[in-house]
Amino acid sequence: MGDVTIIGLDIAKSVFQAHGADASGSVVFRKKLGRSRLLAFFAAQPPCVVAMEACAGGHHWGRELALLGHQVRLIPPAYVKPFVKRQKNDEADAEAICEAAQRPTMRFVPVKSQEQQASGVVFRARDLLVRQRTQLMNGLRGHLAEYGCVAPKGVAYIERLVAEVEDPNSQLPEAARASLQVMVRMIASLEAEIAVLDKEIGRRAKEDPVARRLMTIPGIGPITAAALTALAPAAEAFRCGRDFSAWLGLTPVQRSTGGKQKLGQITKMGERTLRRLLVIGASAVIKQALIRGAPPGSWLAQMLTRKPRMLVAVALANKTARIVWALLSKGGVYRAPALAA
Repeated sequence: MGDVTIIGLDIAKSVFQAHGADASGSVVFRKKLGRSRLLAFFAAQPPCVVAMEACAGGHHWGRELALLGHQVRLIPPAYVKPFVKRQKNDEADAEAICEAAQRPTMRFVPVKSQEQQASGVVFRARDLLVRQRTQLMNGLRGHLAEYGCVAPKGVAYIERLVAEVEDPNSQLPEAARASLQVMVRMIASLEAEIAVLDKEIGRRAKEDPVARRLMTIPGIGPITAAALTALAPAAEAFRCGRDFSAWLGLTPVQRSTGGKQKLGQITKMGERTLRRLLVIGASAVIKQALIRGAPPGSWLAQMLTRKPRMLVAVALANKTARIVWALLSKGGVYRAPALAA
């Protein structure tokens, strides 16, 4: 049994499990550690590889262990699961992490800085507030529909329902009006907070030169550009644009065998927020193309004549993701391709 060269660490809220192995993969130690003892334990260990799952707290502990001289490797939890033997417990998880980190083809997640995580919090907070606003709007629609008051779909038409609640001459019972006014005030408060976050995101996008370059791509505005710089890994982590698109979950599921290629719907893997923003941006580009007309002979014009609109939106989002990777890896700004005469 040699010296420890790699430690698999199963992180948790209070109790951590460490699994140390030598260069040959033989077990050196299995140790349970409390949260307060974790850093002291690793400070006493010689510099080695420390592998963890890229889950809640993973980036924080990765930064702390890197300061102690260790080489940190974060692994997506889905890539660790195949290495778990039999029953699932902390010891088995730590051993599986240690085993997975030693595979030569394993893919790792870069450790994020505090600034990157702070930028990501802005988008997470905005998404949460938008979901809460949507829930309140749907609740308001449902309650008013019981009294015969309806409005078309969309945030823009919610004012009709608000006006019905605020109108003292409407047919709403006073007992219901009081409760609905609470929902209206909460919607207004959420809209104000969302506007504040939108301004913060726009400010960050203007100050970031990478975000400004990304905004030259059709379908990418300040929110998407700032989200890409905050949530996407470094371009060097991907071999090509297709790998980046696959990480976003915009490539088809493969069920190929026997030399026969079978492709299905998109995988929906990776970062959901970025995928959603790219699809929304692509839908906006398609909407403008339908109103103003896409350039004759362009890729978009040909796709719209042959494929359903939503399928074209996903395909355009895939294409946009590849362009994003090219700009992140090679620099420059987007230049529209010249159409053949």
